[in-house]
Amino acid sequence: MQTVLTETRPWGRWTVLGEGEGYKVKRIEVSPGHRLSLQRHAHRSEHWIVVAGTAKMSIGDRTSFVQIQESTFVPAGTDHRLENPGPHLLIIIEVQNGAYLGEDDIVRFQDDYGRSDGQ
Repeated sequence: MQTVLTETRPWGRWTVLGEGEGYKVKRIEVSPGHRLSLQRHAHRSEHWIVVAGTAKMSIGDRTSFVQIQESTFVPAGTDHRLENPGPHLLIIIEVQNGAYLGEDDIVRFQDDYGRSDGQ
């Protein structure tokens, strides 16, 4: 049986729903008015699917608002940020694909909470 891993962050929390060779699936909850760091991953791409709330997604030089049942793709090596501009909890399902899926595969460029890479 697989152990469920949940980690709390200043912006909300994430839970690993499943993982295997070359993939990981997470449920990500972003509190109203909060956002993740502007970041990049060298070894993985991400698919984001909104299941509750409205997301403001910045991917490369493009920013868009994504609603329930809509999704977007973040290629490996692309700067990106996820934000909850709404009054309700934002929940997305994130599907990661890549040769390396460790939490330390991150470079942060801007972080509202003063964190450095890998935190």
